Amino acid sequence: MIIREMQLDDLEQVMVLEQDLFSVPWTENGFFSFLIREDALFLVAEEDGEILGYCGVLMVLDEGDITNVAVDRKRQGKGIGKKLIQGLIKKTVQAGVTRLHLEVRPSNAAAIALYEGQGFRKTGIRKNYYESPTEDAVLMCREEQGC
Repeated sequence: MIIREMQLDDLEQVMVLEQDLFSVPWTENGFFSFLIREDALFLVAEEDGEILGYCGVLMVLDEGDITNVAVDRKRQGKGIGKKLIQGLIKKTVQAGVTRLHLEVRPSNAAAIALYEGQGFRKTGIRKNYYESPTEDAVLMCREEQGC
């Protein structure tokens, strides 16, 4: 398995995962608009030509906002999400980012544990952030010197 930057050719497979994993999925045009931005970075986990997962971040100066992290349901729990987050952290640090933010559903205990294992800590709650079903978001932050 390799972690690499997402390419436009990956969108067909990415969209299948997006539709399966999220109740309010991004559109292909939404992904496309981010992939062509200079301040965005999206990574994929690929094995034998198959996209197993992806993640993305938007960067402004020394901060980044992780937009999404997704791993194929059949491959969850096998360390793919961890490798994606580690790759994203490495690439953003190289780009001068010192603080990363993200939102996660409080019901997604596996994701919260993954993020905490990579140095993120809970910093707050955003009420009614998610739709279908409506749910708060746990705000998390990772900073080289602490959030």
